[in-house]
Amino acid sequence: MAIIAPDIGMDIGTANTRVYVKKKGVVIDEPSLLVVDRNGRHAIRAIGEEARTLAGRTASDVMEVRPLSDGMIRDFDMTQYMLQYFVRKAIGASRLVKPRAIITIPCRVSPIERRAVKRAAVYAGVRSGENQLFLIEKPFASALGLGLPVFDAVGSMVVDIGGGTCEAAVISLGGVVASRSIRMGGIKMDEEIIAYVKREFNMVIGERTAEDVKVSLGAALPLKEERRVLVRGRDMITRLPQTAELSSTRVYEALQGPCNAILSAIEHVLSRTPPELLGDIMRSGIHLTGGGSQLFGLDQFIAQELQMPVLLAREPNNSAALGVGHLADNIELLHRIGKSSFLREDGEE
Repeated sequence: MAIIAPDIGMDIGTANTRVYVKKKGVVIDEPSLLVVDRNGRHAIRAIGEEARTLAGRTASDVMEVRPLSDGMIRDFDMTQYMLQYFVRKAIGASRLVKPRAIITIPCRVSPIERRAVKRAAVYAGVRSGENQLFLIEKPFASALGLGLPVFDAVGSMVVDIGGGTCEAAVISLGGVVASRSIRMGGIKMDEEIIAYVKREFNMVIGERTAEDVKVSLGAALPLKEERRVLVRGRDMITRLPQTAELSSTRVYEALQGPCNAILSAIEHVLSRTPPELLGDIMRSGIHLTGGGSQLFGLDQFIAQELQMPVLLAREPNNSAALGVGHLADNIELLHRIGKSSFLREDGEE
């Protein structure tokens, strides 16, 4: 039995959490979700993938909890339990020496939020102390996972669209030069579809149904051929089961708000990027990653609006996890990560 736990990389997101174990790769990819008792919230029924199978099918005495919102911890206790479960599942619980960890965080977090992430990780079984626990901005981790030249004197642009946040950043010389973080992602897209169905049909549908509609019909550009699906939900007046037919055109209209918000975030970052780095980005393109980047036609929509090349990552869901995993495999790279923040702003949208 190994005594020392291997180094790990953790991409903790609003929708999913992924854990990379040194030399093994991504071993955990599960929803950031718990099912707990309503009357005693510390009584946990299920975590991760098991909780997802129960989502929307729970009795009145239990509830679903997403402990992270907008990419940050909103329920500290539940986050601790969830991370502890994932770490133990990834490396086991019998190690005498805890693992070092590299963890992703959004571009703009307060010192209090940084401390909360560290405390939750230490509770979960990660080593504490200097040079044991590292927090890495998610766009930087994604760029590293994509194989971009993050340590060179060239500019690379990454747009990471997760479940709760969209983070656009320009990276050069081992640091983030300019960035924008907005509360927009795959979950917000689902909420727009839920709101549309409620408004047009007086019907309530669940999150999983909305996600299925997004995958089937969702697009950032109008589809050439109209498509339709039947969705089932609950009538808001009679509270009885109801069925409605959704068209791809209506779903496209419902998703225009999120798509335009993502475009505005990218434009904001480009407007604050030095001209020399802009030239690099014009040549290499904007790299889209994260689960939300897989919305059909989103890369084409951004490319048309900005008249710039846009590339969708080969593994958009895993880019950030592969980035922190690369650091876990090559821990000596951490000292090369700088703080190129001369154009960064304190405000956040």
